[in-house]
Amino acid sequence: MGTLVLFLLAFTWDLALGEPPAVVHPVVWFGKMAGFLDSRYERRSPVIDFTAGLITALTVIFLAFLLSILPFYTHFPLNYLLAVYLLKSSFAIRSLHEHVSRTVTNDLEEKRRAVSMIVSRDTKILDEAHLNSAAIESLAENLNDSVIAPLFYFLLFGLPGAVVYRAVNTLDAMLGYRNERYEFFGKFSARLDDVLNFIPARLTVLLYLPLGRKKVLEYYKLARFKINSDKPIAVMSAVLRVWLEKPGVYSFPGGEPKNEDIKQALKVYWTVVAEWTLIITILLGLGVCPCLSP
Repeated sequence: MGTLVLFLLAFTWDLALGEPPAVVHPVVWFGKMAGFLDSRYERRSPVIDFTAGLITALTVIFLAFLLSILPFYTHFPLNYLLAVYLLKSSFAIRSLHEHVSRTVTNDLEEKRRAVSMIVSRDTKILDEAHLNSAAIESLAENLNDSVIAPLFYFLLFGLPGAVVYRAVNTLDAMLGYRNERYEFFGKFSARLDDVLNFIPARLTVLLYLPLGRKKVLEYYKLARFKINSDKPIAVMSAVLRVWLEKPGVYSFPGGEPKNEDIKQALKVYWTVVAEWTLIITILLGLGVCPCLSP
């Protein structure tokens, strides 16, 4: 099937229906597989832990690759249905909007609950401004991880590129922590995710340029805290002109973030999504991308 048609059908599914049920969602499967292997392994030493983490990551990635090529070995119409389903599962446009929009509330406890669903930090100790900041940061970072990056790898490598990227990103989300349990076991997953996100994170920055070129470039230069994840956050801070910070990790200057700024961030989000969708549609329509599809 044509890659443009495949993309448009998956995009339409996302906007109309959102995420598939968890029980049949490939990303959930990747997470469960990583969690299962993680729970069965008892930590031993840095070298052995790193090797075990490497084997865990490669196992999940290999299963993701096998799943991604399944449509190539099935017949019409099942190959169409599988391809659209798998591509849609690799990105989450509507779902991200829905999760972040729930944080727009004057009820502080409800805001804490909603923010806790999209960030890993302890929301119980955050004040309202830092809760608003966390919601906007999550939106900015996941715009890259859940929209720009998987579709970037779809452009390059077709369906396998999108699905395998999503598996790596899930591995990083589950294992890529700098703590005693995951320092070595999750290192390969974290570093591989850094490599795969290097170009998409900077591509995301470029998509913000029409929204304020001078300010975006100024804040991009301030993003020196992380290899990738702080870049989309920095430029969102620039466009909104509010401070965004994760204490002890990164901080970008501006006014205090409020509910209205989350709403504005969602408008920025849809603007960048529209830009990226248009670019993908044009490139696929012109047939200039070497991506593969069943």
